[in-house]
Amino acid sequence: FLLVPRIGIYGLAWGVVLGALLHLLIQLPGLRGLQARYIATLDTRDPAVRQVGGLMIPRVFGVAVVQLNFLVNIILASTMVAGSLTGITLAFAIMLMPQIVIAQAIAIAALPTFSNQAARGQIAELRESLATTLRAVVFLSLPASVGLLFLRRPIVSMLFERGEFDSRSTDLVAWALLWYAAGLVGHALVEIISRAFYALKNTRTPVLVGAAAMGLNVILSLTLPIGFERVGWTPLGGLALANTIATGLEAFALVWLMRGRLRGLAYPRIRRGLVAAAAASVVLAVFLVLWRNQTRESSVWLVGLGGAVFGAAIYWLAAFIFRAPEALALPGLLRGRIIPRRSPDPPGADLE
Repeated sequence: FLLVPRIGIYGLAWGVVLGALLHLLIQLPGLRGLQARYIATLDTRDPAVRQVGGLMIPRVFGVAVVQLNFLVNIILASTMVAGSLTGITLAFAIMLMPQIVIAQAIAIAALPTFSNQAARGQIAELRESLATTLRAVVFLSLPASVGLLFLRRPIVSMLFERGEFDSRSTDLVAWALLWYAAGLVGHALVEIISRAFYALKNTRTPVLVGAAAMGLNVILSLTLPIGFERVGWTPLGGLALANTIATGLEAFALVWLMRGRLRGLAYPRIRRGLVAAAAASVVLAVFLVLWRNQTRESSVWLVGLGGAVFGAAIYWLAAFIFRAPEALALPGLLRGRIIPRRSPDPPGADLE
């Protein structure tokens, strides 16, 4: 808002750079209490430095895999009908918003716990922590996926439909978002499982699995749009579906490999929350269908925002009825925020 009126589109690029710089600077005051002094040196003979380098290099490729997957979509979208490139880009960005807020935030918060337990050799505790984290991520990302699926058009219209961005553009983005939204849970699971591998000082497995998923994404991206076109669907959706399938299989492979690494996963703990979240998501889907039908002639703001707010309440209520641990814990967590407890429960006790 400040730079674009002055320097045009370059303001967007400078905004990203300055935002990243502020992201670094805002953390520096918190380092004061460490009584440490930074020295700009890189001693490659230090075993710890070499170990970090060995772990970091595969991690860099792992981060690149996600972007390369999307780059494949962009390149192929540029060969399709006008507007496809913008459609695929905006749809992917919308899908990433809940993925960042939910999965990346939880993954970053969970990594220190995973790392501490892995360093101490507490495999049983790590298994339980991972199960609880996976359950929480599914509990949050599954309704977000359902919400994007059923409210995709009003969401896109609210965000972008103005100026040169007309209803046809909205339809194109919403079509791609339909197929991207189905992969939100897969993207979220990859974030968590990858962090668990990093905690075990294994950065190669996520990269190898991600590379295989990228290869699958390329193959599907070349074939699915053709199938979509043959049945009369916009080929753009095939690119998004390719990404969703590849990411879903990547998540499945990582979970399966982690199960072997930890000598099993706490499936009863995961299953309990997964079944409740799935049942509550079905209730949410039914509500959103009814909501769209009842508000068909209303503004997109009412349909989108109202559907999101009321849908969240319906989902929590259904999850509470189905005894989802996260839904049962919420009232206690809110009470603890408003009225601090004298003897707080151990961390995670509410989620047991």
